[in-house]
Amino acid sequence: MNYEAGMLDRQEQLGFEGEPARRGRKWLWIGLGAFVLVVIAGFLLMRPASKPLPAAKGGKDQSQLLTVTVSAPGQQTASTIVTGTGSLAAKREMPVGVAGEGGLVTRVLVDAGSWVQKGQVLAVVDRSVQAQTAESLAAQIRVAEADAKLAQANLERAEKLVGNGFISRADIDQKTAARDQALARVRVARAQLAETQARNRRLDIRAPEAGLVLARQIEPGQIVSSGSGTLFRMAMDGQLELRTQLSESDVQKLHVGAPAEVTPVGSQTSFQGQVWQVSPVIDPTSRLGIARIALPYNPALRPGGFASARIVAGAVTSVILPQSAVQSDQLGTYVYVLNDKNEAVRRDVKTGDVSDQGVRIASGLTGNERVVMTAGAFLNPGQKVIPQLQKK
Repeated sequence: MNYEAGMLDRQEQLGFEGEPARRGRKWLWIGLGAFVLVVIAGFLLMRPASKPLPAAKGGKDQSQLLTVTVSAPGQQTASTIVTGTGSLAAKREMPVGVAGEGGLVTRVLVDAGSWVQKGQVLAVVDRSVQAQTAESLAAQIRVAEADAKLAQANLERAEKLVGNGFISRADIDQKTAARDQALARVRVARAQLAETQARNRRLDIRAPEAGLVLARQIEPGQIVSSGSGTLFRMAMDGQLELRTQLSESDVQKLHVGAPAEVTPVGSQTSFQGQVWQVSPVIDPTSRLGIARIALPYNPALRPGGFASARIVAGAVTSVILPQSAVQSDQLGTYVYVLNDKNEAVRRDVKTGDVSDQGVRIASGLTGNERVVMTAGAFLNPGQKVIPQLQKK
């Protein structure tokens, strides 16, 4: 027992003595690590600096210059395009109604979409009563002709007897007058018959000109008269047009004969036409004018439909730049050009139309300058840059 107690006392003494030793070694390693870090930092600080890059010509570091794309745009011929929208309609629309006294419609011979000739019958109105009247007048003509023939024979016989003294000159004059009256009655009867026949012909509803029937508003059995209004609507010769409203400035650019391209809504097909009339007045309220574009007939063009138009108002030769090259601020519109020292120089310009080709420069450039095409928004006047020629 004494031996075991002695061993326990020895272990406790060793345990208390080993803990300070371990702590001492720990701080020793920490000190050595700090010394190594200090030595490395001193070595880096005492190392000579790297050799600087050579400066660009002019004393400025070449790596600090902005690279911009430049081009000498020259001059191009661009078309002046005026765009607008409007409704399709017949170029010359003809409303057709009752020209005569009207009556009961017995037949309708055409429908919407039919092509007709001038004078062709579109609908027939009952004429049974008028036909009897015409027959009566024809009979009166025959009666009048018979009376005139008798009066002429009496006059001829009297003229043969006047030389023998059996008939006086006064009787001859009387028979001559009777003959003339008979002939006049014949002419009156014929005129009355012709009038009736003309009225009867007007009972038929006819096409005033050749063209395309756009609408039909009449059916058999309908009672029509001069107050019935429009029974058919026609497009003369089938010609159509687009009536587009344009701003006052756009109207000033147009002229009769200008080519145009019309595209109906919902269609990918365009139709060629030309301006045949430009409004001579401007609406004082809307400040708009109307341009009328003539179009040939096509089933895809339906009157009343909506369409867009691109009208070539003319062509002009000028400098054309991409929109990225044109800048603007409170002083106006400008571009940057480069001088001989590759320095950015502000150039004020006046712009024209904007098209798919770009922005037309109306004044301020000749086209021979080196114009900054990109990065113009990041430049300042006098700033030196590295020019890079734009690829064609």
